[in-house]
Amino acid sequence: MPNPHSPALPFNKYHGLGNDYLVIDPADLPGELTPQQIRRLCDRHYGAGADGVLLGPLPAAAASFGLRIFNPDGSEAEKSGNGLRIFARYLWDRGLVDERPFSVATAGGLVTAQMESGGRMATVAMGRVSFDSREIPVAGPRREALNETLHAGGAELRYCAATLGNPHCVVLCEELSAAEAQRLGPLIETDARFPRRTNVQFMQVLGRDRVRIEIWERGAGYTLASGSSACAAAAVAHRLGLCDAQVTVSMPGGRLEVSIAPDWTATLRGPVTRVWAGVLFEEAFDA
Repeated sequence: MPNPHSPALPFNKYHGLGNDYLVIDPADLPGELTPQQIRRLCDRHYGAGADGVLLGPLPAAAASFGLRIFNPDGSEAEKSGNGLRIFARYLWDRGLVDERPFSVATAGGLVTAQMESGGRMATVAMGRVSFDSREIPVAGPRREALNETLHAGGAELRYCAATLGNPHCVVLCEELSAAEAQRLGPLIETDARFPRRTNVQFMQVLGRDRVRIEIWERGAGYTLASGSSACAAAAVAHRLGLCDAQVTVSMPGGRLEVSIAPDWTATLRGPVTRVWAGVLFEEAFDA
């Protein structure tokens, strides 16, 4: 039983293909979460352990619910496909939504989500993909940032940049390697051409309807799965004419289905798993 003399913070933990988040209701917080507290929450040795924190539901003027998304380094993310599917499942588990579509406001824009299969599957309309360098952003003159070259770790890489409200750099590869993703990912994330840093996907095209990616997430590091990364990779493959509009994206954690509409809006579908619910005691935040 919780110690009544030690205030506790309730949380729920979920994962989407191994990409795990802690969901915290703002009503349970005595004040604002600090970056230091978020880092401790996500620490797998000193905290509950996660790839990020979801803070919601929050009031939103133009949506059913509001959501804030935090990386494990304490920085705030604009959007997360896995995070949004997890948040949708959390709302389902609390009885706040059913199988009808509902909207969520994020720092990266408004999205629409829908649950199915008794809450085990979620579909999220992630918004429009843009390759505009000013929107992403990418340094230099305004352009579609496609088939450009960068140098990192002694390698010359061909990449395309995109945004769904958060920045992505998709590196085209003949073969994939988790070790190379972990070696080159942090160098590309912090490359000077990306003023807000960037998420990085190393992509191998397997067919007209399939790609495989390794992922280095901004503020999180090497990641087993990422919904927005899957959307960015599928959109780039489609934009380059390498894939059709319906793409299965394979990652170390599993597969997600992505659809790219003629107006370049991306829809993401995949599973969500509830892991556990618990409380974190105040002393866990001690330095």
